[in-house]
Amino acid sequence: MAEKIGVLVIAHGSRSSRWVRLVDDAVKQVKTEHPLTVGFLELVEGRKIQDGIDALEAQGVNRIFAIPLFASSGSKHIEEIRFMLGLTGRLPAASDVAPLNVHAKVAMSPAMDDHPYIAEMLAKRIQALIRKPEEEAVLLVGHGNELPGFKEKWEAGMNGLVKQLRRKFPLACITSASLSSDELQKRADALSQKYRVLVLPLFLSEGYFTDQLIPSRLEGLKVEYLRSAYLPDPGVSRWMEAMVENLKKKTKS
Repeated sequence: MAEKIGVLVIAHGSRSSRWVRLVDDAVKQVKTEHPLTVGFLELVEGRKIQDGIDALEAQGVNRIFAIPLFASSGSKHIEEIRFMLGLTGRLPAASDVAPLNVHAKVAMSPAMDDHPYIAEMLAKRIQALIRKPEEEAVLLVGHGNELPGFKEKWEAGMNGLVKQLRRKFPLACITSASLSSDELQKRADALSQKYRVLVLPLFLSEGYFTDQLIPSRLEGLKVEYLRSAYLPDPGVSRWMEAMVENLKKKTKS
């Protein structure tokens, strides 16, 4: 049987219609010759991951490229998705997801992590804000995860973004902090004693974390918080295209 590839973008999901619409809009902008659909891990009825699989297989797809639309491979959801798709037999602790019904062969890309397209999106925002680089600092803020194995992946991704941005900008300091620990307030406070501090969130879309939690952690500190998340930057769509092409190369080798 000839191979027919289909692309399944997997996002977390939200009760916010705007959140879902931003994901849908980004997926619609992906340029690919293959059937493409979105499946949500939770919170979006009628559009779960299984629905996406069924829609692709109904079109004759026998190889699925799964693209996890998550900021970091350190998210516990990434391992849950791998389990659900039959790519691992190990389920993360405190997870209750079940295997999905998949007939097609499945290959899955990494999450967004420190991909150059993600670094470029952040760079555009920084470029628009800096005035005196030698007197300014950038603090990237990610969700983070304190569980062993997941923590290291989160930190690796954030450190990778920091390194790329340091090569682009001669700022006094570029560093990162995680919401899963108490380091955000401490790091932001220390930096603000010396520099003008720009705080950028590492989140797919705006929501509770970008709109409420991060501002609450920064309350009273002399920093400038850029609330914008990755979406609706077109770089998200370009990243998905790159993941499809990478999976094509891997499955051919």
